[in-house]
Amino acid sequence: MAPFGTRSDRLAETFKNLRNKGKLSPADVDGTVREIRRALLDADVAFDVVKAFTNTVRDRALGDEVSKALNPAQQVVQIVNEELVQILGGQQRRLEFAKNPPTVIMLAGLQGAGKTTLAGKLAKWLAKDGHTPMLVAADLQRPNAVTQLQVVGEQAGAHVFAPEPGNGVGDPVKVAKQAIKYARDKQYDTVIVDTAGRLGVDAELMKQAANIRKAVDPDEVLFVIDAMIGQDAVATAKAFQDGVDFTGVVLSKLDGDARGGAALSVASVTGRPIMFASTGESLDDFEPFHPDRMASRILDLGDILSLIEQAQQAFDEEEAMAVAQKIATDSFTLDDFLTQMQQLRKMGSIKGMLGMLPGAKGMREQLENFDEREIVRTEAIIQSMTRQERAMPKLLNGSRRLRIARGSGMTVTDVNQLVQRFEQASKMMKTVAKGGVPQVPGMGPIPGASYAGKKAQPKKKGSKAGNPAKRAAQNAALATGAKPASSAPGGSGFGLGGGGATAGGTAPSPEELASLQKMLGRG
Repeated sequence: MAPFGTRSDRLAETFKNLRNKGKLSPADVDGTVREIRRALLDADVAFDVVKAFTNTVRDRALGDEVSKALNPAQQVVQIVNEELVQILGGQQRRLEFAKNPPTVIMLAGLQGAGKTTLAGKLAKWLAKDGHTPMLVAADLQRPNAVTQLQVVGEQAGAHVFAPEPGNGVGDPVKVAKQAIKYARDKQYDTVIVDTAGRLGVDAELMKQAANIRKAVDPDEVLFVIDAMIGQDAVATAKAFQDGVDFTGVVLSKLDGDARGGAALSVASVTGRPIMFASTGESLDDFEPFHPDRMASRILDLGDILSLIEQAQQAFDEEEAMAVAQKIATDSFTLDDFLTQMQQLRKMGSIKGMLGMLPGAKGMREQLENFDEREIVRTEAIIQSMTRQERAMPKLLNGSRRLRIARGSGMTVTDVNQLVQRFEQASKMMKTVAKGGVPQVPGMGPIPGASYAGKKAQPKKKGSKAGNPAKRAAQNAALATGAKPASSAPGGSGFGLGGGGATAGGTAPSPEELASLQKMLGRG
């Protein structure tokens, strides 16, 4: 499920009703605001946040900025977008690093919010940015919490400081103090402290978290909250703010959130910015939180900037240039096809990437039914081919395809479909390389586009129509020397002539209009 999926659908449907209106009346605005209020309350957004948000939207929508706008509906969408950005925190807030390393980052939150996994994600993200993070196992109460952090740290490639076995043994405050000294000695520039949680807020939890904060004096305290808990997010966030205080919020499990009330509530209620979002189970499913980009996703306006950033991280520029050269010279092979798919997989979830495109909510059913393992199956088929077969797919006769199917655990039909898709992709890429516009299967031709390699056939002069009535009209026009009437009048593309004239170029007489009205029963 895409983040904020249900609410996005409701808001998109609300704005769709405004598009056909040239001017918005107060009743139109009130109806729109009412639907927005219902959508946000259904998403479990805090009532006070909803009330303030809708009041601001209504006041701005009834103001001069909309009444003077050329497209009022688009202006209302812009107002909602801007107010959503403000609720989500306004500006993006980055981590603040200490002038004298190590930078200490403390994680706090309830048990089950995903703190331990998020510690590994944050460590891997920091390592990509050139930092040397170290994880600290200060959750000594939850069964096997220390072991879990060690496994996550190994996956993230980060050192784990765990002097105590946990499972109720050891002093977390002492471990946190020792970790800072150890990090200085071993020259780790970032320390991430994983603290204990509870199933609910209690005095013992707050006291322990406050003692750890006092002992290590962290540069950042990140409150990790499950994005799916809805209204409970407000009470939990307030309790942690009063008991420990935090500098930023991290939303976990955002990929499974169909409502997203926590995201819109926490930043507004606590006044603390949302800094990161966890969007999946993989350690790479972690990203900085951009309020403006998230507001665009909620309104189904897309998030192209995040998509570009993911592509820049995954794709090798030199390799991309080499592939472009191969496409231009008609030497693109199945090996290159395989390489491109492998780089695409590095970008993360295909569903997630497609969900960043504008209007992606209209493809929700297709996105939900998309099987991410299809790329793995395609890789298996290509890797079961010889180098010669990958370079020259025309060699793939029946016996070779059967061998490839058996080697990859697929069927001959799967192999045939892959070869067909590759040939179609090659043709489309060659068309683009020559400056043409490819014709996508299942779609009609694009108006005004030229298709490379396909020249328009000129109409033969003096050709006669196949329809007897039209042919008689043409003969009569030739006999009188008049220009024959065009069978395709100019003007609108919807079959309407321009300028109120008929196909022949003369306007109908009053008598003709009267007889037409009589025939239609309007006389």
